Amino acid sequence: MEAQILQRRLTEIEVKLNISELKSQQEILKSQSIDPNLWQDQTKAGQIMQDLSDINKTLTQLDQFKLDINNLVELTQLLVAEPDDSLQKELDKNLNKIDNDLNQLENQTYLSGQYDKNHAIFSIHSGQGGTEAMDWASILQRMYLRFFDKKGWKYEMLDMVMGDEAGIKSVSFKVLAPYAYGYLCREGGVHRLVRLSPFNADQLRQTSFAKVEVSPVISGQEEMAAIRPEDVEFTAYRSGGSGGQNVNKVSTAVRITHKATGLVFSCQSQRSQEQNRIVAMEMLASKLWALEQEKRASEQKDIKGANIIAGWGHQIRSYVLHPYKMVKDLRTRFETSLTDAVLDGDLDGFISAELRLL
Repeated sequence: MEAQILQRRLTEIEVKLNISELKSQQEILKSQSIDPNLWQDQTKAGQIMQDLSDINKTLTQLDQFKLDINNLVELTQLLVAEPDDSLQKELDKNLNKIDNDLNQLENQTYLSGQYDKNHAIFSIHSGQGGTEAMDWASILQRMYLRFFDKKGWKYEMLDMVMGDEAGIKSVSFKVLAPYAYGYLCREGGVHRLVRLSPFNADQLRQTSFAKVEVSPVISGQEEMAAIRPEDVEFTAYRSGGSGGQNVNKVSTAVRITHKATGLVFSCQSQRSQEQNRIVAMEMLASKLWALEQEKRASEQKDIKGANIIAGWGHQIRSYVLHPYKMVKDLRTRFETSLTDAVLDGDLDGFISAELRLL
């Protein structure tokens, strides 16, 4: 990998990201951010500040890439004139690092959907397989949280239902990172695990399923206005888990039921009932949007339907731990035998392959 090649790649990425447009948006958002009336609508204000932060981060990252690559070009020229094994090793190390970092930034150029830049509601549900499936759901939770941590993404747990004997029945997170939905949306689907059962005295091979659901965080007034108040039923209850001031002493947790669809969402992560209600409504709006997209796709025969069963014949990815080790995505055909690394959150290869499949 040569530094000049990295320069050309960076230029191509800047063209795809439309830097002039980003800078124009940055100026508009800066102007809006200093409006003294901005925080009268906290939802709108929060979105403006988040958008500005995301653009600032991207532009700063591009500037740093340019500086680092220019330094490597100079070092390359120096080594041509005066070879040095120690400096050459350092150069190669830095070239590989920037190459990997550019790959991540390049993925962002594939994300141009309406909500790709949004935060995400990320849920895991155990499927067919009883206790085995609930344990598998908890393993998936650990895998994705490790992935979020490696990315430096912030997230908060919104709700969790524990398994009867082990694992979890379901868990939902709000992933607070730029382009979280764009990167994660294709992780949605059924994930299949094949392993020797730790819950069976005979150590028989067991197949388990869990379903991942991903939808964008939708909090705009227009989207929320589409949900009729009379269609939503609210129930307050006491939060579970560790205490803290009045969190477990009063009914701060909220459960909402959308009467038209039967969808139910709970949130107990916030410190007040009103905050939990707002987050639960975000979850509902996100899910309703996702169902509408699935309906349209189903009508176009792009997918089999909106209600995918977490069981045989519907998986998007298989994690085989016995009799051999292999994780394989059935859509992209991307696979690896490094199962421990994958279950420890190394998902970049799968996500990159998904983005390039479009």
